[in-house]
Amino acid sequence: MATAFLTFTALYRGRVTLAWALGYLGLYAFYVATVVFCTWIYRWQRRRSLAASMPATPEMLSDSEEDDDQVSSTTASYDYREEYQPLLFYQETTAQILVRALNPLDCRKWRSKPAYWRVLKVLKLPAELLLLLTVPLVDPDKEDRNWKRPLNCLQLAISPLVLVLTLQSGAYGVYEIGGLFPVWGVVVIAGTAVAAVTFFATSNSEPPRLHWVFAFLGFLTSALWINVAATEVVNILRALGMVFRLSNTVLGLTLLAWGNSIGDVFSDFTLARQGYPRMAFSACFGGIIFNMLVGVGLGCLLQISRGHAEVKLEPEGLLVWVLAGALGLSLVCSLVAVPLQCFQLSKTYGCCLLLFYVSFLLVALLTEFGVIRLKSV
Repeated sequence: MATAFLTFTALYRGRVTLAWALGYLGLYAFYVATVVFCTWIYRWQRRRSLAASMPATPEMLSDSEEDDDQVSSTTASYDYREEYQPLLFYQETTAQILVRALNPLDCRKWRSKPAYWRVLKVLKLPAELLLLLTVPLVDPDKEDRNWKRPLNCLQLAISPLVLVLTLQSGAYGVYEIGGLFPVWGVVVIAGTAVAAVTFFATSNSEPPRLHWVFAFLGFLTSALWINVAATEVVNILRALGMVFRLSNTVLGLTLLAWGNSIGDVFSDFTLARQGYPRMAFSACFGGIIFNMLVGVGLGCLLQISRGHAEVKLEPEGLLVWVLAGALGLSLVCSLVAVPLQCFQLSKTYGCCLLLFYVSFLLVALLTEFGVIRLKSV
């Protein structure tokens, strides 16, 4: 609600100052700190309640219950991947580790999938190979934390180059230092040197102590890849808007919004079906808060840092107020409806949200095309 109120006020004022942009970022930092603190309190209270309610002597189970528990625990904890592990210990060479790490195909999965999946997989291979070369991945659930020495060293040389060439459409990368040497050349030399030191200072069998640094490098690289894809999507939408004579607001309301949200929708579906409804529900609101606070705050802050005293906002008539009002109304309805249901969300609540979105989209489109408009005084 505070985020929606800030955005509504900024639209009403028609400008965003430096203090306002810093307020956006500060509010998001406060939100993250509050979530972390509340999560710590919840876990502390949960551990204390479990310790208080734990009986002194455990209940004795019957023989049949013990057998069922043993069977279920054995079935649940069995790892079928052990069937594919070699019986004899075999030490892979560095070249073999690199080839296996760069292989985006799983032969066992390839044989079991239908034809259409194989066609899509072949089409995605170039993109997946590019991401494997540029985006490091740290997996704490694995014993080796996904440490692939030759691939990680190769990523140390390539990922910084991707960062420089994708930031501001490569404007920083082609800049020449002193008019003699480009920035991308310096980045290549520095990245290659770091990769060489890492390669000779580590081993294939054990991840280094600073392996967690690859997680931050992977986050930065993936964020810039997303930025590149989003920039291209925006350019395509602008071209479509010029062809069909649609405003930027309608394009952002429909095509761009759906394109940005479809990945979140499927990920939330997957989380909910796997038994994590709280995580899915939190991601829905957390994504909106991140987009509004960090997106608007950081974007305006970068614009102000380039010499502008403030960022001017030019609301395009009634439609912008319809968007802001619909967002605020949906948040108020959720703020009232969710506690009334004791945080047990039903299908009726979901159907009401879908109906609200369809109604909002219809009103917004009718407003944009002039069917709904304010009477001039």
